[in-house]
Amino acid sequence: MIDFLKDDKIVFKKGDAFSLKKLDPEYTAGLVKEDGKELFETIHLKLHELQDKLFASRKKSLLLVFQAMDAAGKDGTIKSVMQGINPQGCQVVSFKKPTELELQHDFLWRGNLVLPSLGQIGIFNRSYYEEVLVTRVHPEFILAQNLQGYNTIESIDREFWHRRFQSINAYERHLTENGTVILKFFLHVSKEEQKKRFLERIEEPEKNWKFNYRDLEERKNWHLFQDAYEDAIQHTATDNAPWHVIPANSNWFRNLCVCSILSKTLQNMDLEYPVLSPQSKALLEKGKSELESE
Repeated sequence: MIDFLKDDKIVFKKGDAFSLKKLDPEYTAGLVKEDGKELFETIHLKLHELQDKLFASRKKSLLLVFQAMDAAGKDGTIKSVMQGINPQGCQVVSFKKPTELELQHDFLWRGNLVLPSLGQIGIFNRSYYEEVLVTRVHPEFILAQNLQGYNTIESIDREFWHRRFQSINAYERHLTENGTVILKFFLHVSKEEQKKRFLERIEEPEKNWKFNYRDLEERKNWHLFQDAYEDAIQHTATDNAPWHVIPANSNWFRNLCVCSILSKTLQNMDLEYPVLSPQSKALLEKGKSELESE
């Protein structure tokens, strides 16, 4: 079985050479759709058991971070991979425009409020990474945060972004040292594929609700966003929280990659169901005896 955690076209850690332009969003690791979908079903069944062990053991938590260009499939990936998973053991949080309250705190604060507790899988649909992505393309958003010393676009220099990268790395190191395993996914879609999906949203009535005209405005900034993603991934890919750049032109392969990486990561956590103490086992026997004597 393919281990995508060992695929150097997908996984990037600290010091790895990285160029988004050199990665093919059409890549499928030599698999064809029929075999890939069959493999997905096999891995997905195993995922149910692994998530159950995580929930029961309550010793670690898992944070999934999804970032992507519009129409790359964040919602679809989450829906497909997490389908059938015990809803008591996971939660999805979508990061929209910061609220007035959130703007009164540091840029990592709102993420801290919704981190998964022990035994839980937390899913961030977009995340605190927006603060080094969309704000980099639109630095005027930084001005609205009233940060001391940053009153003009010109004052938001490269050093500003490097300090934010350092803050993210320190934050993620803190999380991993305290029991949270982090999986960061960038769903890599081509500009042509994005155009195709936008047209589907316009032409197919059941997808009309997904279309947002502002997405077309942001599409004009495609190269700026690609540069921002490349820089962010390059500077925040670490050994404890690597980036997984998922080829996303083919939905079936995108889903397979994420499901496989999630499943393999849970396996590597050596999860087990809780073992009862001798006193608790004695109570099991006592309870069984009482029930059988009714």
